[in-house]
Amino acid sequence: MQGAAWVTIAIGNRAALWHLLPKGHPSNEAAPRHVAEADFQMGGKGKRPGVGAAVFFTLAMALGAYFTFAAVQGDYGLFRRMEIDAATRSLERERIELEAQVAALENKTHRLSDSYLDIDLLDQQARSVLGLVRADEVIFD
Repeated sequence: MQGAAWVTIAIGNRAALWHLLPKGHPSNEAAPRHVAEADFQMGGKGKRPGVGAAVFFTLAMALGAYFTFAAVQGDYGLFRRMEIDAATRSLERERIELEAQVAALENKTHRLSDSYLDIDLLDQQARSVLGLVRADEVIFD
């Protein structure tokens, strides 16, 4: 078959494969002729996106905005994380201060125990708690 060719025509989202034969060939009459006039519009107007596409993109944008808001403002968001970190640092400082107080009280308790007696600390505690003074001391208020 000399002069025969295959041609693919793509218009929009449709494509057709045509077997072109020379004019007057007997099987040329069997070639498909079902191409509609609307398939060849060349006025520069493309197909408008359907309503489904608009709904899809609107829904996608809404979900994206919701998840972005939740990631920043939600219960497990960035702002909540910063609040938790600040509270953690504050509680760490308080824990360190309390550990220092406990260490000071343990030291004082050890110095007043029966096995180790610090005379100066005992004298200080007797003066402050019981209000004792020596006879040769003068008290200024």
